[in-house]
Amino acid sequence: MTETAQKRATIYFDPHLHRALRLKAAETDRSISELVNEAVKAALAEDVSDIEAFEVRENESDYAFVDVVKDLKRRGKI
Repeated sequence: MTETAQKRATIYFDPHLHRALRLKAAETDRSISELVNEAVKAALAEDVSDIEAFEVRENESDYAFVDVVKDLKRRGKI
């Protein structure tokens, strides 16, 4: 299978979202598929960024919420 091969899927949109997509596609001279693919790629890229940030911080110490709240109270912050 080549890199340019595309897969077909059926997606059900909220009617208002579908209308907005159709209008945007017409206004930008792009297909709904192009818009959806771009949005999915952007969401996945954000996920990759989040995963990388978690991996960088995975060895940091964890603090229990209770301990943090108690420390804030002890220091007069709350």
